[in-house]
Amino acid sequence: MGHILHSSILVPYHGWRISHRTHHQNHGHVDKDESWHPLPERLYRSLNRATRMLRFSIPFPMLAYPFYLWSRSPGKSGSHFHPSSDLFQPNERNDVLTSTACWVAMAALLAGLTFLMGPLLMLNLYFVPYWIFVMWLDFVTYLHHHGHNDKLPWYRGKEWSYLRGGLTTVDRDYGWINNIHHDIGTHVIHHLFPQIPHYHLIEATEAAKGVMGKYYREPDKSGPFPLHLFGALSRSLKRDHYVSDTGDVVYYQTDPAN
Repeated sequence: MGHILHSSILVPYHGWRISHRTHHQNHGHVDKDESWHPLPERLYRSLNRATRMLRFSIPFPMLAYPFYLWSRSPGKSGSHFHPSSDLFQPNERNDVLTSTACWVAMAALLAGLTFLMGPLLMLNLYFVPYWIFVMWLDFVTYLHHHGHNDKLPWYRGKEWSYLRGGLTTVDRDYGWINNIHHDIGTHVIHHLFPQIPHYHLIEATEAAKGVMGKYYREPDKSGPFPLHLFGALSRSLKRDHYVSDTGDVVYYQTDPAN
């Protein structure tokens, strides 16, 4: 089922499953986290102007997901499609090859349908909805880990722990879209206890607030549609550029020239 559903949106199932597991196991760690992790200043300064623009200027970051699957984030090597990538262990090789084969089959199917039905019809039926999915996924995942009004820490070395990392994620309210997301806006509790099924996330969040105390940040309430989050996205991309190369507890800094 995972192969069918993920391949239908051009995502390699096992490659993404393993990558997302790595993200959960290392969230909040400057060096070990996956996707939307902060760039150390030295790496940030080494990026050319075009790469910086693509990473920090709307709408380009909202188109990043397919490129991340192919080549990961700046400073990291490998691919979600290649079994030799350092994302994977040797015993995961066959899983990754299977997912990549399913992805290739889906790409071939799309090519065949485009030939039979014509590019314009396929653009309407598949490729436009696909890019809307990509933009919304990047939008949501970015805002679960960036853009809070208060600066949130990132950790290195002994300062990092699973609990500390999980507490730096951000809950979001998506209004009418909450149910469509299976309440993934309750992202803090999802990171602390990923085994909790989606239909208990709201209940679990309410129960945990008293324990988390000041470490829980109540999300801004949304109207029917979460229009307020576009402002949070824009502000974050303008200020959250890099973290210091040194230090075990660091915060995003802003490049005034960007």
